[in-house]
Amino acid sequence: MTVYGALDIGGTKIAGALLDRDGRLLARTQHATPATRPAADLAAVVTAVLDELATHPDWDELSCMGIASAGPVDTVAGTVSPVNIPGWRGFPLVDLVRTHPRLPRGIHPVLVGDAVAMTAAEHWLGAARGCDNALCMVVSTGVGGGLILDGKVHTGRTGNAGHIGHMTVDHEGPRCACGAPGCVESLASGTAIAAHARALGWTAEPGMPPTAAAVAAAAREGDERALAAYRRSARALAAAIAATAALVELERVVIGGGVAQAGEILFSPLQRYLSDYAVLDFTRGISVVPAGLALDAGLIGAAATASAGTLTPAGMPHV
Repeated sequence: MTVYGALDIGGTKIAGALLDRDGRLLARTQHATPATRPAADLAAVVTAVLDELATHPDWDELSCMGIASAGPVDTVAGTVSPVNIPGWRGFPLVDLVRTHPRLPRGIHPVLVGDAVAMTAAEHWLGAARGCDNALCMVVSTGVGGGLILDGKVHTGRTGNAGHIGHMTVDHEGPRCACGAPGCVESLASGTAIAAHARALGWTAEPGMPPTAAAVAAAAREGDERALAAYRRSARALAAAIAATAALVELERVVIGGGVAQAGEILFSPLQRYLSDYAVLDFTRGISVVPAGLALDAGLIGAAATASAGTLTPAGMPHV
């Protein structure tokens, strides 16, 4: 039996899984990310996740190990510096996993950015399957992305290609956490949606946290302030998508993450704004669809990326 291992490192959770060659989960475990703790505490959680996976009977059949991480990442150096995990700056994540005492001999962990992992997953099993040129986006606490070009996931020199969340779309816009003005992430993320709605005077229902999901619920009830926050997000996304389409020519855009769960509250204004921005003949009519995979896309994509370097079963993406 061929078994793929995967880790998914994010600002809220550190998850691990074993998967079969068809992308089905054989085992899964998850711990909360101690995002504000020192590097050693974060490393201990990664080790704990691997310890738990190693107790599964299929562990000894492991053929590869993929690691999806919030970025920026450096796939050459094997290090990560996630914006939302301040305790890790240039942290040697690949070395941490590679030296785990239970990792089978000959397994060389493969690091990939979390949005690129999502792209690999959607290309293998999800909404980008069969597409030669596509953009996949994760719109959640932050905004990330990945590209499929000429039928292959395009990772770039350091593994950060397609990082659309840090494309400037408003030169007079708010300063992003990355330091640049008017990034897509500073306007379109779930965090930005909730903050903008509050700035317009919206408040969550009593007992409800003021999240993007709560803003979406208010928008469905017709709250104009909530609708305005989602329109702002959609406009930023549309500008970035149109710019990307002009550069590389896209046939499909796949959007996942928590904000995409708003459905037509996001997708309807996005399509309207896209028709304003994507006006060149070769950028018009791009299909924009929700992601096909659920929250385990990072794990599936990490496994797909790692396995592409060892095995090429039918249907696996070319990474």
